[in-house]
Amino acid sequence: MPELAYLDPHSGRTWPLDDPRWCGDAGQPLLLTEQPGIGPADIERGERSLWRYRAVLPPLAGAPISLGEGCTPLIERSFHGHSALFKCEWFMPSGSFKDRGASVMLSLLRAQGIASVLEDSSGNGGAAIATYAAAGGLAARIMVPASTSPAKTVQSRAAGATIELIPGTRQDCADAALRAATETFYASHNWHPFFLQGTKTLAYELWEDLGFAAPDNVIVPCGAGSNVLGCGIGFAELQRAGQISRLPRIFAAQPEHCAPIARTFLDLDAIPPRPTIAEGTAIAQPIRMREVLGVLRMTQGGAVMLAETEIAEATLALARQGLYVEPTCAQAAAAFARLLRTGTIRPSERTVVVLTGTGLKATPRFAELLGVPT
Repeated sequence: MPELAYLDPHSGRTWPLDDPRWCGDAGQPLLLTEQPGIGPADIERGERSLWRYRAVLPPLAGAPISLGEGCTPLIERSFHGHSALFKCEWFMPSGSFKDRGASVMLSLLRAQGIASVLEDSSGNGGAAIATYAAAGGLAARIMVPASTSPAKTVQSRAAGATIELIPGTRQDCADAALRAATETFYASHNWHPFFLQGTKTLAYELWEDLGFAAPDNVIVPCGAGSNVLGCGIGFAELQRAGQISRLPRIFAAQPEHCAPIARTFLDLDAIPPRPTIAEGTAIAQPIRMREVLGVLRMTQGGAVMLAETEIAEATLALARQGLYVEPTCAQAAAAFARLLRTGTIRPSERTVVVLTGTGLKATPRFAELLGVPT
């Protein structure tokens, strides 16, 4: 295999990994060149974190920044009368799946000599970057919309991150971060390809969880698509390594109020975004739309748009089974129910529903759903 490098997937141009960068020369988002994948013998069995798959991650000199992320429970439960495997990704140090990407990205950036990082996120992404920056001795600067509830940034502030309030919309905040990237290295969970190297470990973990086999279907909540892309990358590597014979079908769950990826996949007209209970996936302009759609099509999966009532019902139904998760990730369970009803997936198939974030971060929303005062 050629040496691992940054890749512009549109032009095919590459750049060496020893040159720290978060985008191409023209400001385009990058991936990494393909890797061959690994087998069971390559897993570091004594390591209880995602770094057990270090053999398939970009080369890292020295110890990683790790807090035990990964190795999350996979539990079987009945939902709407049918069995599913729920991957409990909120069992992470900062409370969401984004710790996978943060651990790998910041470990590699620190090894490249980066000491201060910039992120724009008012939610789980910012919390993960702040948490792992603190663990790794890096300075973190997190930009959030000025309208963000102070409660949403407490976790990042507690980790020592500098919070900057940006007037305007979430897009205004992202634009401000792009401008500030000339001053501080932009370690964006949406932009940096190292982040996807972290999220791809979900595919390896599911493969190991299932006795070194692939599930039939994987359903994930989707905003910018880092879990869709991560699963696409990871399972493709396993197929290249001869460890699985076929790719699982990957399905992206999005709220009807903000579903640019689903609407494009389903060939529906775009509509202006509206507020949604699944706020963690309310990304109006995902930067890797083409690549996310490519994974959905390559795996013969699909996209599901969900009504607010469906998401709310799934949120409470999961909580009443002991799975206390954010509405954002409960939409994956709602999508499971919808896909069964339409016959797109069958009850006999082995389906993984990925639950990405803890409900402890959405207590006010639960109070609204339950009709109790906060």
